[in-house]
Amino acid sequence: MKSPSSKISPRDRLILALDFPTKAEALALVSSLSGAVTTYKIGLQLYTAEGPEIIRAVAATGANIFLDLKLHDIPSTVAKAVAAAGELGVKMLTVHLSGGRAMLSAAVEAKPANLFLLGVTVLTSATPETLSETGVNSGVAEQVLRLAELGHKTGIDGLICSPHEAKTLRERFGDEMKLITPGVRPSWAAAHDQKRFATPDAALKSGADYLVVGRPITGDPDPRAAIDRLLAEIAG
Repeated sequence: MKSPSSKISPRDRLILALDFPTKAEALALVSSLSGAVTTYKIGLQLYTAEGPEIIRAVAATGANIFLDLKLHDIPSTVAKAVAAAGELGVKMLTVHLSGGRAMLSAAVEAKPANLFLLGVTVLTSATPETLSETGVNSGVAEQVLRLAELGHKTGIDGLICSPHEAKTLRERFGDEMKLITPGVRPSWAAAHDQKRFATPDAALKSGADYLVVGRPITGDPDPRAAIDRLLAEIAG
């Protein structure tokens, strides 16, 4: 992956989520977008349905793979999963920071040098009520920073955070931690189930390095035109 900077192109900042139920649907979109996207995110739905073969198929097009499995298990299991993802050629992989120091340290130790390990702070669908239900009585912003500090101490490469927390995290970590923000919605798109979202321009101004976008593109009748609109918004 290129190191994010003020000079990185809008296209390289975009990570397109392949939130499809089948390999055929995902590859049909990838084929139609040839050259328009450099990094695709493969999440739980598609990976569960199709397994490692979907990673190999998308990677064969020359694209980078962001495998978003949000690993959270005992340290040895997570370490083995991280190593397996590295062997598949995955460039970015997520783990839940709430898994704790031992799990995160094991993941960092197991990852190959070319794998970018990303720590999930608080999901963009979460609210203070969500946290309270799981025994976390601090606010969302406080919990995000607490988990981010843990990730930083254990050697995680970057953080998954909503655009709402990106500014605080950028101020705290500077360029030491790369910030990847889901919950990005162009000005012309619906929010869907995201609770803490922002426009691409707002996310970048808050300090985000990469933007994860899915339905505003994949659900559009003309995905390539939607990408062009999104990239224009990022550039603007």
